[in-house]
Amino acid sequence: MSWSTGLLGFAAGLLISVVTAPVGVSGAVFLLPVQISVLGVPSPAVTPTNLLYNVVAGPGALLRHHRSGGLRGPLTRLLVLGTVPGVVVGAVIRVFAVPGPSVCRLLIAGLLLPLGGWLCLRTLRRATHAASVSVREPSPRTITRLAMAVGVAGGIYGIGGGSLLGPILVGRGMPVAKVAPAALAATFVTSVVGAGTYALLALTTTGDIAPYWSLGLACGLGGLCGGYLGARLQPRLPETALRLLLGVLALGIGGLYAVQIVR
Repeated sequence: MSWSTGLLGFAAGLLISVVTAPVGVSGAVFLLPVQISVLGVPSPAVTPTNLLYNVVAGPGALLRHHRSGGLRGPLTRLLVLGTVPGVVVGAVIRVFAVPGPSVCRLLIAGLLLPLGGWLCLRTLRRATHAASVSVREPSPRTITRLAMAVGVAGGIYGIGGGSLLGPILVGRGMPVAKVAPAALAATFVTSVVGAGTYALLALTTTGDIAPYWSLGLACGLGGLCGGYLGARLQPRLPETALRLLLGVLALGIGGLYAVQIVR
């Protein structure tokens, strides 16, 4: 890896995580096309490299949330309980059964585009009307099952779980300040397990399935700094702004995958 590539990876991780960390999104889903199109990471090595980014970048935001008490409560445990086994299954599927990303991209675009639009419209409506309709939060069993499904998707394509969990849980009525720390914690733990799974599979399988360690570390160091700054920024933003940001990110992720499908 050249110095210019490393600096570009650091800058990309920094800028992306500053914007995404306040709403519980690691930013790996936006880093994925940068790694493929700009930094030249091949598939499927881009998936474990993205997971490595999450591993290095995660402690920045988590340290800030730990100091503020944001990681306490059952939600973090429920998400981790579901995503960890899911990412192992996803990694095995990615290496042995699903070499192409088209189906997953279609599913993610089909989920996040309407969800992001609905979340933005609902947030604007709540901001306009003083009285808001209360929404029942999902049950612990539902949360764990959802987290497992997201873990499988993360294991297959190296996307941060927060990019899917955040919009769904917030759309079901949970506050962003509660969801964001738990989603980032689940993303971090899942990425540790996922990166380790890919490293083990690389010992027994041919092809580029091991992480690009130097590039993943460079991007992750940028994300480490940006994640801390983003988590520190979160309490200064109103709930309405955070919900809108999460909705816009969901629309952006869904649109990104939709464009990739068309191409």
